[in-house]
Amino acid sequence: MSVTTLDRPRLDEPFAPDGTTLDWAPEPGLARRATEWARDVVVLTRRNLLHVRREPLQMSDATVQPILFTVLFVYIFGAAMVLPGGGSYKDFAIGGLVTMNLTTASMGTAVGLSSDLATGVINRFRTLPMARSAILAGRTLSDLLSSLLCGTIVVLTGLVVGWRPDNGVLGVIAGLGVAVLFAYALSWFCACLGLMSDDPESAQGVGLVILFPVAFVSSCFVPTQGLPTVMRVIADWNPVSAVAASCRELFGNPNPASLTDTFPAQHPMLIAVLWSVAIIAVCAPIASRLLQKRTTD
Repeated sequence: MSVTTLDRPRLDEPFAPDGTTLDWAPEPGLARRATEWARDVVVLTRRNLLHVRREPLQMSDATVQPILFTVLFVYIFGAAMVLPGGGSYKDFAIGGLVTMNLTTASMGTAVGLSSDLATGVINRFRTLPMARSAILAGRTLSDLLSSLLCGTIVVLTGLVVGWRPDNGVLGVIAGLGVAVLFAYALSWFCACLGLMSDDPESAQGVGLVILFPVAFVSSCFVPTQGLPTVMRVIADWNPVSAVAASCRELFGNPNPASLTDTFPAQHPMLIAVLWSVAIIAVCAPIASRLLQKRTTD
């Protein structure tokens, strides 16, 4: 016996009033759909982390690179660098090193997505009852955890070489929070690069061409006061400079950028958060559309 629309019982009743089974199924509620989506994200995040455990060299940019860069830049630049306003170069450098390492490590998102597309893994995901957005969320969440590990390694290495944060543990946590938020935003940008690339090599090459100039034309390693005018303007408004300056202020370390009158230099934390939110707001929908296009062609 079929039940008409007018005769339908409440959604929590499994049977019709006369005891017969219903020939329609209610749509799952919003809470249930959200729970299923979150479960898919957790499964895909775990899958990405298992790949890292099986191939540890995938994490070299988040583990080995931070140690090498911290030691090299602190001792090479620190031997000759004089900061405007005074202060230790070691204390100045760590905020920039945290930011630079997280910026360049975000390329892993582009390489990972491009690799999954090239090997047909994402096409296999299409046969499963999961939302496409969970694929991107799982990838960016696993890379967020990698960013947190990378930033922590830079901080620990800095402590070993003599860096000291004047604002204590809470200041370090806050600085890492700003830097990791920016790294998460960049992972969505890199997701777009990976989805537009034909293979992982192309994704990595394009990422290097874009991210390395962005990381180095900034205040990560040197104060911007000594740069040529054009380069200085670019560096001052570079979001990487804002993140580096935010880390220094929250760590309680020397921040020569605060001696300039530019808006980003005077409000680095505001600029860093606004850039992060803007990148996510623009790149997340674009990445979703690109994934839909790549999986329906």
